[in-house]
Amino acid sequence: MAVTQQLARIPPEYLAACRQSASASPDGDPHWDPPTPDVLDLDWAPALLARVSKLAGLDDVHLNALRQATDGDTALDLGFLNRHPHAIGPFGSAPTALTSAQVARVSERLGQVDMPALLAVLPTDDREAASLISHGADQIVVGPRKYLLKHFNTLRHFYLDAAQRQLLVVLWWD
Repeated sequence: MAVTQQLARIPPEYLAACRQSASASPDGDPHWDPPTPDVLDLDWAPALLARVSKLAGLDDVHLNALRQATDGDTALDLGFLNRHPHAIGPFGSAPTALTSAQVARVSERLGQVDMPALLAVLPTDDREAASLISHGADQIVVGPRKYLLKHFNTLRHFYLDAAQRQLLVVLWWD
């Protein structure tokens, strides 16, 4: 099983309930199980999206929004989600999260990114484009452009929905 980027949109109350469950449980079980429609598997796209954005010269404001969308922030204490034997992201760094205000800013900035224009700076040949991107892009069967456009659009929609519903986003690698 490959380790991939995971995101979950949750209300603050759900996170508080998980924190309470972890505190009350003898083995620290937070009962973390967000609804399936609110979980996104972003695969290995974060590094590839960042690389293409840098290659295309995306400005720092939007690069930082993309970074925050895929890396989260450490302002919220999620240590209770990272304790054995119930750690949600045992294969990567500790889970991170974005507050609903951060989610709204990220959503707005992702909405301003013209991903087709960024992808247009890549060589037209998929093998050449994958070589330039690196980070395993040569292993993408459907080609890097299609893969990245799909994942970016999915990420943008995920954040837009979270912002509209005033949800937090929790991120981890699993």
